[in-house]
Amino acid sequence: MPFRHLFTGFALILAWGVANAQAIKTEIAIVDGNYTFLRNGEPYYVKGAGGHTKLKELVRCGGNSIRTWSLDDAEEILDEAHKHGLTVMMGLWAGHERHGFDYNDEAAVQGQFNRFKEAIPKLKDHPALLCWSVGNEVDLFYTNTKVWNAIQDIAKMIHEVDPNHPVTTVTAGLDSTEVQLIKERCPDIDFYGINTYGELWKVPPALKRYGWDGPYMITEWGPNGHWEVKKTNWGAPIEQTSKEKADVYAKRYQKYIDAERKQCMGSYVFLWGQKQETTSTWYGLFTADGDWTSTLDYLQTAWTEQKPENEAPVISGFKIDTTTLGENLYVKTGTRHIASVEMSDPNGDKLRYKWFILPESTDIKAGGDAEEAPTPVMGLYSRKKDNTLTFEPPAKEGAYRLFVFIYDTGGKVAYANFPFYVTPNDRPKSKAVQFKSQVLEID
Repeated sequence: MPFRHLFTGFALILAWGVANAQAIKTEIAIVDGNYTFLRNGEPYYVKGAGGHTKLKELVRCGGNSIRTWSLDDAEEILDEAHKHGLTVMMGLWAGHERHGFDYNDEAAVQGQFNRFKEAIPKLKDHPALLCWSVGNEVDLFYTNTKVWNAIQDIAKMIHEVDPNHPVTTVTAGLDSTEVQLIKERCPDIDFYGINTYGELWKVPPALKRYGWDGPYMITEWGPNGHWEVKKTNWGAPIEQTSKEKADVYAKRYQKYIDAERKQCMGSYVFLWGQKQETTSTWYGLFTADGDWTSTLDYLQTAWTEQKPENEAPVISGFKIDTTTLGENLYVKTGTRHIASVEMSDPNGDKLRYKWFILPESTDIKAGGDAEEAPTPVMGLYSRKKDNTLTFEPPAKEGAYRLFVFIYDTGGKVAYANFPFYVTPNDRPKSKAVQFKSQVLEID
């Protein structure tokens, strides 16, 4: 038999086996004083990632689970996760008031319920399924608390149809009102899911203060959010470098996730992949080209307690002329400037550099909604040499960012971007648009 027929036959057998497999029961229990999942009777602490691509890399990094936000391609995602020995927190996307969903519209609410009721039986026995997540950040910019009644109805239905998997709902950060509403209206929610970034450190004491003494998970976490950082005078949020992000990922995981196992059953780091959200690099653990960023080295070390053999380059400083990243920089059209990065490579690898200038994104959304990436401005570079770039600002007045990506020979990358504002040569910089800078309390 030709090889391709052998492979096709194997694939069909594998697909049939998954489709006819028995559910692996997951429940929540207290073991040695800690809340934990029991999967097939064994404790299961989640080292997870939000996203469903690059699963081979997730296993390499020490991860064991993925999280989705909707039922799109659910069967294919479950099958692929199972092939890699991973579990899935399966998301059921409940309508958001901010997107126009009306929880006073009984027909719309019933229609949403019916769609989930039809889908659950098709997925409930898949061996990769870990748990269900009903709704993600339905509390973001909402006013109608009837959403929690709808969440409860769906959670109750899931328990009736699928007795083998726990159910959660996920809120945007942590608020005493939502905690109380979920406690009062959603008795079929088995554990609390929380998306949080710079304020992750506040979660354990806040849960205690708000009266949640049950299990929970950190269902999204990562760098400082674009709403949590210092801004330039013209309102551009200042993104952390890949090294700064790696440091906070490591600290936050060790101090506020792994150290809280009494109630915290694990986490899903964000984002396992890449997306445009304020910038192309803000949340993705990979670049747009799929390269492994330095943050993943720290995550692999935390999850496996072993450093990778090849570590990514490290950026320790970034300047344009004499201005340091984090300071306001105004430049005039028709001038020349020198950008330079201070960096090192733990393995002494030969490095290559890529530089880009992009307009500041104007398509800024909320809650992770899809954004359109700006187009790079071309033809501005007069000289590139190792860690320095000589460039001329764009001719059009406005806000921009200079990006640098530094690659080692093993395919790993460090990155940073520097916001700057271009003013015409005949106009003083003091007349540029000014915005008040604000920094929230983060750790």
